[in-house]
Amino acid sequence: MHDQLEYDILIIGSGAAGLSLALKLADQSSVAILSKNALIEGATLYAQGGVSAALDKHDSIESHVQDTLITGVGLCNPEIVRFVVERAQESIDWLVNMGVDFTRSNESAKTTSPFHLHKEGGHSHRRVIHAADATGKAIETTLESRVRKHKNIELFEHHVAVDLITTHKLSKNRQRCIGAYVLDSREKKVKVFRARNVVLATGGAGKVYLYTSNPDSCTGDGIAMASRIGCRIANMEFIQFHPTCLYHPMAKSFLISEALRGEGAKLLLKNGNEFMHRYDKRQELAPRDIVAKAIDHEMKRLGHDCVYLDISNKSAEFIEQHFPNIYKYCLNLGINISTEPIPVVPAAHYTCGGVLINKNGQTDIPGLYAIGEVSYSGLHGANRMASNSLLECFVFAHSAYKHIQQNLSKSDMPEKIPEWDESRVTNSDEEVVVSHNWDEIRRFMWDYVGIVRTTKRLHRAHHRIKLLQSEITEYYGNFRITKDLIELRNLALVAELIIKSALRRKESRGLHYTTDFPVTNNIDAPKDTIIESKKITNNHIAA
Repeated sequence: MHDQLEYDILIIGSGAAGLSLALKLADQSSVAILSKNALIEGATLYAQGGVSAALDKHDSIESHVQDTLITGVGLCNPEIVRFVVERAQESIDWLVNMGVDFTRSNESAKTTSPFHLHKEGGHSHRRVIHAADATGKAIETTLESRVRKHKNIELFEHHVAVDLITTHKLSKNRQRCIGAYVLDSREKKVKVFRARNVVLATGGAGKVYLYTSNPDSCTGDGIAMASRIGCRIANMEFIQFHPTCLYHPMAKSFLISEALRGEGAKLLLKNGNEFMHRYDKRQELAPRDIVAKAIDHEMKRLGHDCVYLDISNKSAEFIEQHFPNIYKYCLNLGINISTEPIPVVPAAHYTCGGVLINKNGQTDIPGLYAIGEVSYSGLHGANRMASNSLLECFVFAHSAYKHIQQNLSKSDMPEKIPEWDESRVTNSDEEVVVSHNWDEIRRFMWDYVGIVRTTKRLHRAHHRIKLLQSEITEYYGNFRITKDLIELRNLALVAELIIKSALRRKESRGLHYTTDFPVTNNIDAPKDTIIESKKITNNHIAA
């Protein structure tokens, strides 16, 4: 038997949520962080916008709450929205104390905050604190440097979680999460991690779609693993498509921040005509679901490959100061955004649904927490308001920290867990099967389960995913696992959850638009779409 690794807390994921929680817990507990790739790689790194908080005296918590509720189209949990928004200021203070260098205000600023604040879609005030146009990078690198220095935090880069382990593995009656099987992708061996508490901070599932702003790591791993052990999964039909991803053959997944539209950038057709006024009185600053659908409709109506975003009304000096990274990136591709419009298309951006949690970050399985994009807390409802996502990471990292710390002494270190058994498998000689299935899922999800849906397309997608899952299950059972195979298995399950959720919602609401039910049901009280696993016997959190 190999030595098994033991920690008080195992955190799977190394973005804003995971690193924040690790730093809060590590002074009193032993913490392990798993990162699929290098520690710093993940969705947080690419977040351009910022963190939303009512920091200006002309703004208010109440206004932030109302904007969030309106954007969420009736499905936000008002209690959770208020819980998060009320804790925004302390989250910002903590980040500043950590050393995050947010952009400061200047004399010409339109706010009373010491920090420069952007205005983004759905917000009625300037309330997005940022570090130029690379807020995620500033946060991620700051937290990373602190994590690497902490004596109680052990980092495991290039380690991919395969499956969560519960006490059922030990033939116990009472279900509790006690660790995970983890593939060391460099050494190509599966390790056993045991822990008093396990935290999913694995991010979203953007890579289930052909076009996405997400990095390659966003394959829905946490959602899939939680579903397999019996956690409820909520509102997976609500996939947010960011309206403006750079359209260029050399630009893989490069996002054009919503903050450009907040500073007056206009969406244009190929002929230079504006069009957003035909869709919403807020025009370019309408919530993302409205803007993305408008762009998608215009592209399909005209047969164009993209639309254009024009910020040339601002001076070159202003653009270089406020959007230095976007300016440089586009310039390297031959696009001078101070003088010409930027070609843009919508792309899958954010998973609004996920593992159902309460305000402590607890899932249905004792000992298992989920925070950040992997979770569904009730904050985002049917559509996430811009820059509420990073805020959610920090607020729930703090609430999970408090709950874990208070209850750590009540849970013993789990006993030895059976080792990973690969005695009956062989090395694959057909890796092309994995890459082919991966490509097929992403393409039919884009074609059939994208911005605009029909029941016929959804049924077609469901049929395809069931066939592919049977192939993947057979492959998984016969061959040694690889990182690509683990991700494919998870992608397939997440795709199924999205499709099943979309089929259950017989209306259009927020990010879910279907031509068969184009109207939002305003007669009955809106309901969450909850996929319940048969493995669950007693849910221990409130829905």
